[in-house]
Amino acid sequence: MNGKPEIGDPPHDGQARGATRRPRSGRLTPGQIRFITLVRREITRFVKIKRQTLGAPLLETFLYISVFGAALGSRIKQLHGVDYVVFIIPGLIMMAWATNAFSNNSSSILQQKFQGAIQDQLSSPASPAELLLGFSLGGFLRGMMVSSITFVVASLMIDLPVDHPFVLLAGIFLVGFFFSQLGVLVGVRAEQFDDVAFYQTFVLQPLIFLGGVFYSAALLPEPFQTLTQFNPVYYMINLVRYGFIGYSEANIALSLGFLTVATAALLAVNLRLFRSGYRLRA
Repeated sequence: MNGKPEIGDPPHDGQARGATRRPRSGRLTPGQIRFITLVRREITRFVKIKRQTLGAPLLETFLYISVFGAALGSRIKQLHGVDYVVFIIPGLIMMAWATNAFSNNSSSILQQKFQGAIQDQLSSPASPAELLLGFSLGGFLRGMMVSSITFVVASLMIDLPVDHPFVLLAGIFLVGFFFSQLGVLVGVRAEQFDDVAFYQTFVLQPLIFLGGVFYSAALLPEPFQTLTQFNPVYYMINLVRYGFIGYSEANIALSLGFLTVATAALLAVNLRLFRSGYRLRA
Protein backbone atom coordinates (compact mmCIF):
# COMPACT_ATOMS: atom_id res chain seq x y z
CA MET A 1 0.00 0.00 0.00
CA ASN A 2 2.77 2.49 0.90
CA GLY A 3 4.97 1.38 -2.02
CA LYS A 4 7.39 -0.61 0.13
CA PRO A 5 7.97 -4.22 -0.80
CA GLU A 6 6.56 -6.72 1.63
CA ILE A 7 8.23 -9.91 2.72
CA GLY A 8 8.09 -12.47 -0.02
CA ASP A 9 7.70 -9.92 -2.84
CA PRO A 10 10.21 -10.39 -5.67
CA PRO A 11 12.96 -7.71 -5.64
CA HIS A 12 12.64 -4.96 -8.22
CA ASP A 13 15.44 -4.02 -10.67
CA GLY A 14 18.08 -2.05 -8.86
CA GLN A 15 16.63 -2.92 -5.42
CA ALA A 16 19.61 -5.03 -4.36
CA ARG A 17 22.82 -3.26 -5.27
CA GLY A 18 24.91 -6.35 -4.71
CA ALA A 19 22.84 -8.47 -7.04
CA THR A 20 24.66 -9.91 -10.04
CA ARG A 21 23.30 -8.66 -13.34
CA ARG A 22 23.82 -10.08 -16.74
CA PRO A 23 25.46 -7.67 -19.18
CA ARG A 24 23.12 -6.25 -21.73
CA SER A 25 23.56 -7.37 -25.30
CA GLY A 26 26.31 -5.40 -26.99
CA ARG A 27 28.16 -4.69 -23.73
CA LEU A 28 31.47 -6.29 -22.86
CA THR A 29 31.74 -8.61 -19.90
CA PRO A 30 34.34 -7.91 -17.18
CA GLY A 31 36.43 -10.80 -18.49
CA GLN A 32 36.40 -9.38 -22.02
CA ILE A 33 37.35 -5.94 -20.72
CA ARG A 34 40.28 -7.39 -18.78
CA PHE A 35 41.51 -9.35 -21.77
CA ILE A 36 41.24 -6.41 -24.20
CA THR A 37 43.07 -4.20 -21.70
CA LEU A 38 45.92 -6.72 -21.43
CA VAL A 39 46.28 -7.00 -25.20
CA ARG A 40 46.06 -3.21 -25.64
CA ARG A 41 48.81 -2.72 -23.07
CA GLU A 42 51.11 -5.10 -24.96
CA ILE A 43 50.37 -3.39 -28.29
CA THR A 44 50.94 0.07 -26.79
CA ARG A 45 54.24 -1.14 -25.38
CA PHE A 46 55.83 -1.92 -28.76
CA VAL A 47 54.08 0.85 -30.70
CA LYS A 48 55.51 3.52 -28.37
CA ILE A 49 59.04 2.50 -29.41
CA LYS A 50 58.16 1.63 -33.00
CA ARG A 51 61.55 2.64 -34.39
CA GLN A 52 63.12 -0.12 -32.29
CA THR A 53 60.35 -2.73 -32.38
CA LEU A 54 59.06 -2.25 -35.95
CA GLY A 55 61.53 -0.11 -37.87
CA ALA A 56 64.70 -2.04 -36.98
CA PRO A 57 63.32 -5.51 -37.89
CA LEU A 58 61.97 -4.17 -41.18
CA LEU A 59 65.33 -2.63 -42.05
CA GLU A 60 67.09 -5.87 -41.13
CA THR A 61 64.77 -7.91 -43.37
CA PHE A 62 65.21 -5.58 -46.35
CA LEU A 63 68.97 -5.67 -45.91
CA TYR A 64 68.80 -9.46 -46.17
CA ILE A 65 66.72 -9.16 -49.34
CA SER A 66 69.08 -6.59 -50.85
CA VAL A 67 72.34 -8.32 -49.94
CA PHE A 68 71.39 -11.92 -50.62
CA GLY A 69 69.03 -11.13 -53.48
CA ALA A 70 71.47 -8.87 -55.31
CA ALA A 71 74.77 -10.53 -54.43
CA LEU A 72 73.86 -14.21 -54.52
CA GLY A 73 70.88 -13.84 -56.84
CA SER A 74 73.08 -12.61 -59.64
CA ARG A 75 75.15 -15.81 -59.38
CA ILE A 76 72.63 -18.47 -58.36
CA LYS A 77 69.78 -17.20 -60.56
CA GLN A 78 67.34 -20.00 -59.68
CA LEU A 79 66.74 -22.75 -57.13
CA HIS A 80 64.41 -25.59 -58.12
CA GLY A 81 63.08 -23.57 -61.02
CA VAL A 82 62.31 -20.49 -58.88
CA ASP A 83 64.17 -17.18 -58.91
CA TYR A 84 66.56 -17.09 -55.97
CA VAL A 85 65.16 -13.89 -54.43
CA VAL A 86 61.63 -15.35 -54.62
CA PHE A 87 62.91 -18.57 -53.03
CA ILE A 88 64.34 -16.81 -49.95
CA ILE A 89 61.53 -14.28 -49.26
CA PRO A 90 59.11 -16.82 -47.67
CA GLY A 91 61.82 -17.78 -45.19
CA LEU A 92 62.53 -14.12 -44.44
CA ILE A 93 58.83 -13.46 -43.79
CA MET A 94 58.71 -16.43 -41.42
CA MET A 95 61.93 -15.32 -39.73
CA ALA A 96 60.54 -11.80 -39.19
CA TRP A 97 57.39 -13.15 -37.52
CA ALA A 98 59.29 -15.68 -35.40
CA THR A 99 62.03 -13.38 -34.08
CA ASN A 100 59.69 -10.48 -33.33
CA ALA A 101 57.13 -12.66 -31.56
CA PHE A 102 59.87 -14.25 -29.47
CA SER A 103 61.75 -11.09 -28.55
CA ASN A 104 58.60 -9.11 -27.72
CA ASN A 105 57.16 -11.65 -25.29
CA SER A 106 60.40 -12.65 -23.61
CA SER A 107 61.44 -9.04 -22.97
CA SER A 108 57.93 -7.95 -21.94
CA ILE A 109 57.54 -10.62 -19.27
CA LEU A 110 61.08 -10.10 -17.96
CA GLN A 111 60.46 -6.35 -17.74
CA GLN A 112 57.21 -6.94 -15.84
CA LYS A 113 59.11 -9.20 -13.43
CA PHE A 114 61.77 -6.57 -12.76
CA GLN A 115 59.13 -3.90 -12.14
CA GLY A 116 57.09 -6.20 -9.90
CA ALA A 117 53.99 -5.59 -12.00
CA ILE A 118 53.54 -9.27 -12.85
CA GLN A 119 52.78 -10.04 -9.19
CA ASP A 120 49.95 -7.51 -9.15
CA GLN A 121 48.56 -9.00 -12.35
CA LEU A 122 48.66 -12.54 -10.91
CA SER A 123 46.73 -11.25 -7.88
CA SER A 124 44.16 -9.46 -10.04
CA PRO A 125 40.79 -10.94 -11.09
CA ALA A 126 42.35 -11.84 -14.45
CA SER A 127 42.75 -15.59 -14.81
CA PRO A 128 46.12 -17.18 -15.68
CA ALA A 129 44.72 -18.05 -19.13
CA GLU A 130 43.76 -14.39 -19.75
CA LEU A 131 47.22 -13.19 -18.69
CA LEU A 132 48.97 -15.80 -20.83
CA LEU A 133 46.93 -15.04 -23.94
CA GLY A 134 47.33 -11.30 -23.38
CA PHE A 135 51.12 -11.61 -23.35
CA SER A 136 51.06 -14.10 -26.24
CA LEU A 137 48.97 -11.93 -28.55
CA GLY A 138 51.28 -8.96 -27.99
CA GLY A 139 54.23 -10.72 -29.61
CA PHE A 140 52.01 -12.47 -32.14
CA LEU A 141 50.60 -9.14 -33.39
CA ARG A 142 54.00 -7.46 -33.48
CA GLY A 143 55.38 -10.30 -35.60
CA MET A 144 52.31 -10.18 -37.84
CA MET A 145 52.75 -6.44 -38.43
CA VAL A 146 56.42 -6.74 -39.39
CA SER A 147 55.94 -9.77 -41.64
CA SER A 148 52.81 -8.28 -43.27
CA ILE A 149 54.64 -5.08 -44.18
CA THR A 150 57.53 -7.17 -45.46
CA PHE A 151 55.15 -9.19 -47.62
CA VAL A 152 53.45 -6.08 -49.06
CA VAL A 153 56.72 -4.32 -49.92
CA ALA A 154 58.27 -7.52 -51.33
CA SER A 155 55.18 -8.03 -53.52
CA LEU A 156 55.65 -4.53 -54.92
CA MET A 157 59.31 -5.22 -55.71
CA ILE A 158 58.98 -8.69 -57.26
CA ASP A 159 56.28 -11.06 -58.44
CA LEU A 160 55.68 -13.07 -55.26
CA PRO A 161 53.12 -15.86 -55.80
CA VAL A 162 50.81 -17.38 -53.20
CA ASP A 163 50.12 -20.87 -54.53
CA HIS A 164 48.51 -22.44 -51.44
CA PRO A 165 46.91 -19.71 -49.30
CA PHE A 166 45.24 -22.06 -46.79
CA VAL A 167 48.49 -23.88 -46.04
CA LEU A 168 50.26 -20.53 -45.84
CA LEU A 169 47.78 -19.05 -43.35
CA ALA A 170 47.73 -22.17 -41.19
CA GLY A 171 51.52 -22.50 -41.25
CA ILE A 172 52.43 -18.86 -40.63
CA PHE A 173 49.85 -18.44 -37.87
CA LEU A 174 51.08 -21.57 -36.10
CA VAL A 175 54.68 -20.40 -36.46
CA GLY A 176 53.78 -17.02 -34.96
CA PHE A 177 51.91 -18.53 -32.03
CA PHE A 178 54.63 -21.13 -31.42
CA PHE A 179 57.35 -18.50 -31.10
CA SER A 180 55.03 -16.31 -29.02
CA GLN A 181 54.72 -19.19 -26.55
CA LEU A 182 58.46 -19.86 -26.72
CA GLY A 183 59.12 -16.20 -25.88
CA VAL A 184 56.76 -16.44 -22.89
CA LEU A 185 58.54 -19.56 -21.65
CA VAL A 186 61.99 -17.98 -21.93
CA GLY A 187 60.74 -14.77 -20.30
CA VAL A 188 59.32 -16.70 -17.34
CA ARG A 189 62.50 -18.72 -16.82
CA ALA A 190 64.93 -15.82 -17.44
CA GLU A 191 66.38 -13.98 -14.47
CA GLN A 192 68.16 -11.22 -16.38
CA PHE A 193 68.19 -9.78 -19.88
CA ASP A 194 71.39 -11.64 -20.71
CA ASP A 195 69.41 -14.87 -20.47
CA VAL A 196 66.99 -13.68 -23.17
CA ALA A 197 69.88 -12.49 -25.36
CA PHE A 198 71.58 -15.87 -24.96
CA TYR A 199 68.54 -17.80 -26.21
CA GLN A 200 67.99 -15.42 -29.10
CA THR A 201 71.63 -15.26 -30.20
CA PHE A 202 72.89 -18.79 -29.56
CA VAL A 203 69.71 -20.86 -30.00
CA LEU A 204 67.05 -19.14 -32.09
CA GLN A 205 69.19 -17.40 -34.71
CA PRO A 206 71.35 -20.45 -35.53
CA LEU A 207 68.26 -22.67 -35.85
CA ILE A 208 66.64 -20.20 -38.25
CA PHE A 209 69.74 -19.57 -40.37
CA LEU A 210 70.58 -23.28 -40.55
CA GLY A 211 66.97 -24.20 -41.31
CA GLY A 212 67.20 -23.26 -44.97
CA VAL A 213 66.15 -19.62 -45.16
CA PHE A 214 68.83 -18.71 -47.70
CA TYR A 215 69.45 -22.08 -49.33
CA SER A 216 67.90 -25.41 -50.19
CA ALA A 217 68.79 -28.22 -47.80
CA ALA A 218 68.53 -30.66 -50.72
CA LEU A 219 71.73 -29.16 -52.13
CA LEU A 220 73.76 -29.80 -48.97
CA PRO A 221 76.25 -32.68 -48.86
CA GLU A 222 75.94 -35.43 -46.29
CA PRO A 223 75.89 -35.48 -43.31
CA PHE A 224 74.64 -31.85 -43.25
CA GLN A 225 71.52 -32.66 -45.25
CA THR A 226 70.49 -35.29 -42.71
CA LEU A 227 71.40 -33.08 -39.74
CA THR A 228 69.19 -30.31 -41.13
CA GLN A 229 66.18 -32.60 -40.86
CA PHE A 230 66.60 -32.62 -37.08
CA ASN A 231 66.12 -28.85 -37.02
CA PRO A 232 62.45 -28.06 -36.18
CA VAL A 233 62.66 -24.66 -37.90
CA TYR A 234 63.44 -26.48 -41.17
CA TYR A 235 59.88 -27.81 -41.28
CA MET A 236 58.39 -24.40 -40.45
CA ILE A 237 60.30 -22.75 -43.29
CA ASN A 238 59.17 -25.43 -45.71
CA LEU A 239 55.55 -24.94 -44.65
CA VAL A 240 55.65 -21.24 -45.39
CA ARG A 241 57.67 -21.71 -48.58
CA TYR A 242 55.17 -24.27 -49.84
CA GLY A 243 52.34 -21.83 -49.17
CA PHE A 244 54.04 -19.18 -51.30
CA ILE A 245 55.77 -20.97 -54.17
CA GLY A 246 54.44 -24.53 -53.94
CA TYR A 247 57.84 -26.12 -53.23
CA SER A 248 58.71 -28.07 -50.10
CA GLU A 249 61.37 -30.57 -49.10
CA ALA A 250 59.29 -31.88 -46.17
CA ASN A 251 55.93 -33.59 -45.85
CA ILE A 252 53.35 -30.84 -45.42
CA ALA A 253 50.80 -32.85 -43.44
CA LEU A 254 53.44 -34.11 -41.00
CA SER A 255 54.92 -30.63 -40.66
CA LEU A 256 51.52 -29.13 -39.82
CA GLY A 257 50.82 -31.91 -37.35
CA PHE A 258 54.21 -31.55 -35.67
CA LEU A 259 53.83 -27.78 -35.38
CA THR A 260 50.30 -28.03 -33.99
CA VAL A 261 51.34 -30.53 -31.31
CA ALA A 262 54.46 -28.52 -30.39
CA THR A 263 52.46 -25.28 -30.09
CA ALA A 264 49.77 -26.94 -27.96
CA ALA A 265 52.44 -28.45 -25.70
CA LEU A 266 54.13 -25.08 -25.17
CA LEU A 267 50.76 -23.47 -24.44
CA ALA A 268 49.99 -26.14 -21.83
CA VAL A 269 53.40 -25.72 -20.16
CA ASN A 270 53.09 -21.93 -20.02
CA LEU A 271 49.58 -22.12 -18.63
CA ARG A 272 50.78 -24.39 -15.85
CA LEU A 273 53.63 -21.98 -15.06
CA PHE A 274 51.22 -19.05 -14.85
CA ARG A 275 48.86 -20.99 -12.60
CA SER A 276 51.65 -21.97 -10.23
CA GLY A 277 53.41 -18.58 -10.41
CA TYR A 278 56.74 -20.27 -11.15
CA ARG A 279 59.46 -17.59 -11.10
CA LEU A 280 56.75 -14.96 -11.34
CA ARG A 281 55.91 -14.43 -7.69
CA ALA A 282 58.42 -12.94 -5.30
